[in-house]
Amino acid sequence: MVVNLVEASLSSHFSPSNVQALRQVFETVDAESCPTSFNFHMHTVCSDGRLQPEVLMEQAIAIGLEGLAITDHHSVQGYQRAYRWLEEYCWAAQQRHKSHVSIPRLWTGVEVTSRLLDTDVHILGYAFDLTSSAMQPYLQHYSPHYTDAAADRVIASIHAAGGLAVLAHPVRYRRSPEDLIAAAALLGIDGVETYYAYDNPTPWRTSPQQTERVQRLSSTHRLLNTCGTDTHGLSLLQRL
Repeated sequence: MVVNLVEASLSSHFSPSNVQALRQVFETVDAESCPTSFNFHMHTVCSDGRLQPEVLMEQAIAIGLEGLAITDHHSVQGYQRAYRWLEEYCWAAQQRHKSHVSIPRLWTGVEVTSRLLDTDVHILGYAFDLTSSAMQPYLQHYSPHYTDAAADRVIASIHAAGGLAVLAHPVRYRRSPEDLIAAAALLGIDGVETYYAYDNPTPWRTSPQQTERVQRLSSTHRLLNTCGTDTHGLSLLQRL
């Protein structure tokens, strides 16, 4: 995505159009989108990953990502550091009189441990307002407790902050994706992480059987489809 640096102040990231832009991306992603065009699930040293946020952004630009979200567990510190790095990157490019460069669109993100059908699940929040009081219970670097952990509360809080809620890797849990996706849909979740590498292959690729299963369920419940590597290691092109 080529961006005019004079216009790329990043100040519009919390506007409604930012959420709408992300929704439009989710409506178009497919099995080929990740990991070289879009990546909406990755971790840094600010939770349980190994990448520094600044190095993550360097990789994102080198790969040529068009859009991404850092989804550290119960923290947005990685996003904030990446955001500052992007500002400095744009400023440095301006100083070199490079008025147009390719930079990825960076959305806010977080991964929240939640309870759904008496099962621990992870819910991804995207494009939410960092300053919203609704999100504060989920940005304290630890799993929420009691009613704050209930899936309906997590989803409602993400929505109250203007964001989108997505059920992460729905085939990894104790309950079936059929049960969990149906229940999450009733609670108003926006999407599911459809394109995911459950067996951590090299090179990264979405798992075909699980993908087909989740695609069918997302279509049935009219949910958005997302993609992500769930990177915890040192490369955005791998899960571990």
